[in-house]
Formats: sequence, structure tokens, C-alpha cells
Amino acid sequence: MRKNVVVVVSTSIAVVVVGALIRKWKQWKEQQLRRMKQIIRRFARESATPLKILWQVADDMVTSMEDSLAITDDSPSLNMVVSNATSLPLGDEEGFFYGVSLHGRNLLMLCARLGGKNKPISALQRQHISIPDAVMAGSSLEINDYIAKEIAEFVSAHPEIEDSAPAKNKKLGFTLAYPVDQAMPFSVTASEHKNANNPVRQGMVNDLNRALTNHGMKMHVASLVDETIGGLAGGRYYNRESVVAVNLGTTTNAAYVEPAEDVASDLSQSSNSREQVISMEWGNFYSGNLPSTLYDDILDAESSDPGGRPFEKLISGEFLGEVVRQILLKLAKETALFGCRVPPKLMTPYLVRSSDMAAMHQDTSEDREIVGEKLGEIFEIHNCCPMAREVVAEVCDIVAERGARLAGAGIVGIIKKLGRIKNRKSVVTVEGELYEHYRIFRNYLHSGVWEMLGKDFSDNVIIEHSHGGSGTGALFLAAAQTRAHSSDS
Repeated sequence: MRKNVVVVVSTSIAVVVVGALIRKWKQWKEQQLRRMKQIIRRFARESATPLKILWQVADDMVTSMEDSLAITDDSPSLNMVVSNATSLPLGDEEGFFYGVSLHGRNLLMLCARLGGKNKPISALQRQHISIPDAVMAGSSLEINDYIAKEIAEFVSAHPEIEDSAPAKNKKLGFTLAYPVDQAMPFSVTASEHKNANNPVRQGMVNDLNRALTNHGMKMHVASLVDETIGGLAGGRYYNRESVVAVNLGTTTNAAYVEPAEDVASDLSQSSNSREQVISMEWGNFYSGNLPSTLYDDILDAESSDPGGRPFEKLISGEFLGEVVRQILLKLAKETALFGCRVPPKLMTPYLVRSSDMAAMHQDTSEDREIVGEKLGEIFEIHNCCPMAREVVAEVCDIVAERGARLAGAGIVGIIKKLGRIKNRKSVVTVEGELYEHYRIFRNYLHSGVWEMLGKDFSDNVIIEHSHGGSGTGALFLAAAQTRAHSSDS
């Protein structure tokens, strides 16, 4: 009898202890959930882009553009580099053309036939070349010689198709995916950097053309420009109202056509030109109205250029995924989002690419199965619960919405600077993986612009994907510069 009493008492104590542990565990889980919601709500609030904020950013963009165009020395925000591209297409250029696009060490060579604005690009050929490390470690002359050799081999392998125009009368289009003065080891002053005829660009053109001649090439480069200007050339080829081009990829930039009278005279390409093509380098844009958070501050402090590229760090593919990682790390540490142990790989910067973010954000499968797969692939986080996957998707949504709407505000700012919102149609050409492959990001950009302009003026701004795909802007520039060269002869 006494033994039975002892067993009953022991069992009762065990039940009480287990019950207390369960209650404590539930309380802990509830605390973690409250903290998780608190972190996400605060991040969403600080990242918000209501209409008032969007217009403040757009107005600040206009002010920064005006200030930079009026002076020739350092600007506090935008560089506004005047392009040395002397002409844009008229839309009636026809023929077989060659173009080159340089992305760091990656060289894209292409050729195609243009048949006028009413016909699509045909006979398009592309070839990608990765410049070897040994060449990249050499001098600018060695790099130019290698590029010229590859171009000559490409042209030889893809001869002109049914084109009566002699090669010596043709220009080779050449675009770069970063500011030209970063491509070769030259240094320039702020004034020279903004000037269309700065020695970096002219020196590169001369060196490259000498190398092309040495390799038996008759075609030569008229100008080296940012690839976003190539996108502007493609848009102008199909529509004379195309006045802005934007790149939204790993990096970001915008280019547009500015009336010549609004550009400081010592920066202008030509006193006879009625318009100037401007590469804004808008990744450098800063506004006190940009919504910034603790995670953006951490990202900036740990970046290679603290304080630099504030706009780019909010809207470009290089940084969107890193902001997502920063927030997930915070949640993992403070709310045990992925379990009691913080996944080690979650502490490694820049593992989340924009394509990964898009895949997780756009996952419509049951229980966010793609999110689970991506977490396992990127961070080795396996078997996370459905709630954690929903949190990941929500974080992606907040980051993407902010970035896309701010990019839209930048576009509206440019159109406002040109005075075209109320009385003229304007076509904006956009390229880059964020716009092309990230559907929700693209939708947020469009809806942000529509919200800013309202039903009265939203039809005046037409945003469309670039024609022909990445790199083809070099072909349109080749066509325009060949036409200009022929008319000057």
C-alpha cells in the first residue's frame, strides 16, 4: 500500500513538472513570436514608401540633377556624366552591325541586322568571352590588344550578311557595364569625369582603335559609353519619345536625354547639339527622405565603400538579398526562427542572390516548398516549419517593394525634370534581371509610378522592357554612329 502511495505521489510530481515545463516552453514560444512580429513590423514601418515619401524622393532627385548640371566640380550626389555618344538612332537605320559590351572581365560580342523600327532584329549572333586573369593583370594596352584580337576573330567568324556598305564606313558599338573611368588605370578630376571629352574615355577609344587596326580591323569605335546609354539608343530606335533608360540588375544606373541649354557649357559635347545624353550614375543619389533601417546601416558599414552608392544599396540586385539575409540573421538570433542554433551559413554575407530572392518571394506552392528548398540550398537550413517560410517570403516582399517603388520614384523624378509629366508622352526603357525576371519587383515598380502620377497622367509615362535583350544597345549605337559618320563624310 505504501509503495502504491509513493508511485502515485511520484507520478503526480512528474506530471506537475512536465506541465510546468510545457507551460514555460509555450510562454517562451509566445515571447519569441511576439518579438518576431515586433521586428518585422518595425522593419516594414521604417521601409515604407507611401506616396508622400515617393514624391519627396522624386523632388530631391530633380534638385540634385539641376545642381549637378549647373556646376562642373564635385556634386554632393549625382555625377551626371555627359556622354561622348554624338548621336542616337533615328529609327530608319538599316544594315548589319557589330557591337561589344564589356562587363568587368566578361566580354559580350554580337552582330545582327537592323531593318528599321517596323522590323525586329534578325540574324542575331552572340559570343561570350571571359578575359583571362593574366590579361586582366596586365596594362591597359595589353587588355585592349586582347579585346581587339577577340573582336577581329568574331567578325571573321560572322561576316556581314548581304550588306553593301563597306566596313570602313561602319562604326563598332561599344558599351561598358560600369563608369568608364574605372575601366583603365587613369585618374581624372571631377570636372573631367563629368565632361564628355574627358581623357579617360578618349584615351581608351584611341588605344582600342589602334589595337583594332593592328589586328586588321577596318571598323573602329566612335565612343565608349555606359551600357544604360545603349539601352537608351535601343529605345530611341523604336520610338522618338524614348527619353529615359534604366538598368536594374546587379548594379543600377539611369540615362536620359537632356536639352543642351540646361547643361553647363563647359560640359557639353558640342555647342551645336540640341540635346545631350546624360549618364546619371544614379546609384550615388542621396536624399534624406530615403527610407533607411538598421539593416541598411549594417550593410553600408560592412560594404567596400561605406557611405557610397546609397540609392544603389536600396534598389539594386547586388544588395537586396543581403538586406534580406541581415534581417533573417536578426530573427534567427533573437527569435530562434530556424531553431535554437543559428545556422552558421546565415552569417556569411552576400549569399542571397536576387534570383534566389525572387524564387522565394514568388513561391506560390503549398507550404512555400520552394522557400524551404532555397533555404536548404543557400544556408543549409533544412526542415524549417511553414511559419518560418512565410516569414522569409514576407521579408522578401518588404525589401522588394521598397526597392522597386524607390526606383519608380527616381524615374518620375527624371520625367519631372524634363517637364514631360503633364503634356507629353515619355517612353522609359528598362533592362536588367530585376525587371526582366523578378515579376513582383516589376509590378511594384509599375504600380508605384502609376500611384504617383494618378489616373490623369499615368498614361503619359510608358515603361517597357528593352528591345533585343542585354548588350544589344551596342548595335543600335553602332547604327546611329555609322549614319552620323556617313552624313559627315
